[in-house]
Amino acid sequence: MTPVTGIPQRFHLSTAPLAPDSAIVQADNHRITVLTPQLVRIEWSPSGSFADQPTQTVLNRDFPPCEFTVTDKDSTLEIITEHLHLSYNKQRPSRDGLSVTGKGSYHSVWRYGEEPNSESADYLGVPINLKGTARTLDDADGAIDLEDGLVSTWGVASLDDSKSLLLDDESWPISREEGAVDVYVFAHGTNYAQAMADFHHLSGPPPMLPRYALGNWWSRYFPYTQDGYIELMNRFAEEDLPFSVAVIDMDWHQTDIDPKYGHGWTGYTWNTDLFPDHVRLLEWLHEKGLRVTLNVHPADGVRGSEQRYPEMAEAMGIDPDSDLPVSFDIADKRFAMNYFAKIHHPLEDEGVDFWWVDWQQGSSSSIPGLDPLWMLNHLHYLDSSRGGKRGMTFSRYAGPGSHRYPIGFSGDTIISWESLDFQPYFTATASNIGYGWWSHDIGGHALGYKNDELATRWVQFGCFSPINRLHSGNNAFSGKEPWQFNEIAERVQGEYLRFRHRLVPYLYTMNERAHSAATPLILPMYYHPSPAEASLKVPNQYLFGSELLVAPITSPRDPHLNLAKVTAWLPPGTWIDIFTGLIFYGDRSTVLYRGIEDIPVLAAAGSILPLTGPDQLRVDNPAALEVRLYAGADGEFLLYEDDDAAEPRAVRTRFRFDWRAGIFSIAGAEGELDVVPTARHYTVVLVGARQAEVERFATNYDPVTNSLTIDVGEVSTADGATVIFSSELVLHDNAVEQRVFELLDQAEISFELKQDVMDVLERNSTAARRMSALMSMRMDDDLLGALSELLLAHPNEK
Repeated sequence: MTPVTGIPQRFHLSTAPLAPDSAIVQADNHRITVLTPQLVRIEWSPSGSFADQPTQTVLNRDFPPCEFTVTDKDSTLEIITEHLHLSYNKQRPSRDGLSVTGKGSYHSVWRYGEEPNSESADYLGVPINLKGTARTLDDADGAIDLEDGLVSTWGVASLDDSKSLLLDDESWPISREEGAVDVYVFAHGTNYAQAMADFHHLSGPPPMLPRYALGNWWSRYFPYTQDGYIELMNRFAEEDLPFSVAVIDMDWHQTDIDPKYGHGWTGYTWNTDLFPDHVRLLEWLHEKGLRVTLNVHPADGVRGSEQRYPEMAEAMGIDPDSDLPVSFDIADKRFAMNYFAKIHHPLEDEGVDFWWVDWQQGSSSSIPGLDPLWMLNHLHYLDSSRGGKRGMTFSRYAGPGSHRYPIGFSGDTIISWESLDFQPYFTATASNIGYGWWSHDIGGHALGYKNDELATRWVQFGCFSPINRLHSGNNAFSGKEPWQFNEIAERVQGEYLRFRHRLVPYLYTMNERAHSAATPLILPMYYHPSPAEASLKVPNQYLFGSELLVAPITSPRDPHLNLAKVTAWLPPGTWIDIFTGLIFYGDRSTVLYRGIEDIPVLAAAGSILPLTGPDQLRVDNPAALEVRLYAGADGEFLLYEDDDAAEPRAVRTRFRFDWRAGIFSIAGAEGELDVVPTARHYTVVLVGARQAEVERFATNYDPVTNSLTIDVGEVSTADGATVIFSSELVLHDNAVEQRVFELLDQAEISFELKQDVMDVLERNSTAARRMSALMSMRMDDDLLGALSELLLAHPNEK
């Protein structure tokens, strides 16, 4: 059998590592490259030899030339651009001899070797460096330390690429000069979005995910049988609980092996006791619209117990009859290429769609400085694109540049409120290092305790996470099936799982935005175009795509009010809760209270949110769309769809809403129209406005959520349609009295206090008078807070 040793073209990265000559200032041992007015590369070499190759982190230095001035004297070099001032003494870089000053504030100074430590904070009490992410949340029960990101409250941050290996012409890592310095300084001030755009150009864009990745994933470390797994998937279908990815943990392969081969943690041979016809199982899952990933722990290599050991051994020059193990060495080209060709490809040909690479064995390899995790991510992702497929892998984070190899597996977390409370912040700050596609163990992996409210809040967060993967460990009591919880929790979890699939048209458009515009789905609030200091003080709140902001509930409810709370910052403008229809004015911090049914998810006035029809819960391009318009301002949204190929054939549909004119238009689609249905059933929902008349189409008004539903019917994809409101559109009030009554009605507090609150509302007609009266009463702070949210939500409440 012929061994595979060459490096196929799919493993070769597309790179542009050379900067323009005009951007370079070079002398004996140093080289400065001005990549942009805000980004400089600083190199120092003991030998005076500089690296022009790409590295594990940096692929492209071909930024357009920019203007700068150079003052070069005997002992000092100064470079000045529109945004930064570099000062250098021409010696080996040191704290006193090399600095970059940003032109944003007097704090904006970076000195070599003097990064703010993790305890450093500015006057607001937030980290100076706004942090990035971490390799894993394994065994985390709450907050952990994070690596630095590329944005800072002081406006300057750095990326030290000195230890990143170079890549040769085959994109294989090779050593670089010992003692060399290679640092990139980002002096973008508070223009955090531009900092990340520059980083994504420098390191390569995040690839587009396959569409199926954006639905719900089912994952559990559990010894399922083939019949049991089919029964479970059928139960999900009967319960109308949609999933698009089936994650089968390590019990898919043999784990009870002859001790002479070691333990069964690593394996590549199906367990036929549990899965007697695995090929048929994979076919059945595909027929049901599910893609499949298998867990693999590759550290023990390929041993004599494996079905494909003879082929692998022969390819590696080992006598198959010897039973000698094929040791794992992903840094060895011969091993790596045969690892895929002899082991993984045959399994993929049977129906495995991608791999869950569960590497937990450290960072050492046969190439000094090469982390096996990085190499596994790099090769697995690139290999997954063979045959023209859109690539994807599933593995832990391996440092800056890992966004090129989605999706991230954040590890085995503890089931606790503390774990949930950390995950929104952890997810959002990862965008500060360009890492936008984390997948968490939604619900937690192990240990901890059962708490129906906690499980439900976790699913709600999962719905508005990059990836929603329900997961649990091998404990009979820890399953995440919604029917394992009380009736209310089961119902709410089901609603959010269904809503996740309805969000796929929106999520897929944001998937394309992340790829083409270097804008992750989730961003911390300080990325908002109108940031305020308060945006730095809501770590668990985030922007979710272009249209929404989310403030997950991550703490238990008040047992008397039956409400939980979260502190949020609302940017300037008008905001509408997409679940309750409550209208808020912005440019302020506030506390939001919610029952178990919802978390705060707000859309700005003029936002347009495309969803599938309520019965369209598969993840392919839908035959029915519901387009939600949020009242109070004009809006526009460009829906992106394609054929899910590596080189996609795309179609775009533009939605426009003119609030004052009362016109909503669905433009004729542009692009490859055969990618989507020739006609679709459209429903348009206007949220936050008073009831209005509409020409031609049937309507229905819901006063509870202030929503006007318009049945537009079948619309030609090529031609589009227009909805005309024949009466003036007016922003609704919040029906405060009714909302307060509902809040009090479900609260477990005294009847007298409830009546006293309602009497205050009846006797006082303005929000100011009502609040004054309520503040004089003896009541719990959270009850007053929940009433304040409703009474002061919007200036319409006079």
